[in-house]
Amino acid sequence: MPVAIITGASKGLGRALAEALAARGWDLVLDARTAEVLKETAAAVAAHGTRVEARAGDVTDAAHRAELVAAAWRLGGCDLLVNNASALGAEPLVRLAELPLDGLRRALEVNVVAALGLVQEALPLLHGAREGAVITVSSDAAAEAYETWGGYGASKAALDHLAAVLGAEEPGLRVWAVDPGDMATDLYAAAVPEDDDPRPDPAGVAPAFLRLLDERPASGRYGAPALLEGRR
Repeated sequence: MPVAIITGASKGLGRALAEALAARGWDLVLDARTAEVLKETAAAVAAHGTRVEARAGDVTDAAHRAELVAAAWRLGGCDLLVNNASALGAEPLVRLAELPLDGLRRALEVNVVAALGLVQEALPLLHGAREGAVITVSSDAAAEAYETWGGYGASKAALDHLAAVLGAEEPGLRVWAVDPGDMATDLYAAAVPEDDDPRPDPAGVAPAFLRLLDERPASGRYGAPALLEGRR
């Protein structure tokens, strides 16, 4: 069975992707910071009949990243790495003039440095996979100038660039940066708590990621809404 590592997998998009892959028979290594929530998610995902290794921890911790990859190795390897864990840098989001620099550092550490660290750790297993792939979860804030989203957007823009370079340097892998679009997630609620407009459920966005796995287009940046509409 193929094996995937998914960070930030206890809820939101990470959990939706875990459920979608488990329904297809994938074995999974799931990461999140909150052990209790992760345990509940792992049990729900395992109900699909797949093997699930849940590892609670912080992706900025090199030992934790090594533990995730070791768990994948025990399951048989790593066919897919999904860097989904994200930090906003400030909750709720604020203008750059008020953004705590420690918050910006945290966003960069989680969204960029830790993501690259996990890629580096997992590369030997990805190279050994028949069709290895890396997905980095991006944001439209990486490409658009939205007030108060500057710190988070800068970190996602940096992640997009790393994904683009990785795709050029690793032609044997598929490396996709995916902008999932607006979703009803705890992350968005923390970013803009006063915004109560209805947004798509992450479960409705997961099929866009599955399309990438099914069709394996060239490495690059993709938008989930376009993938869901059958476009690229």
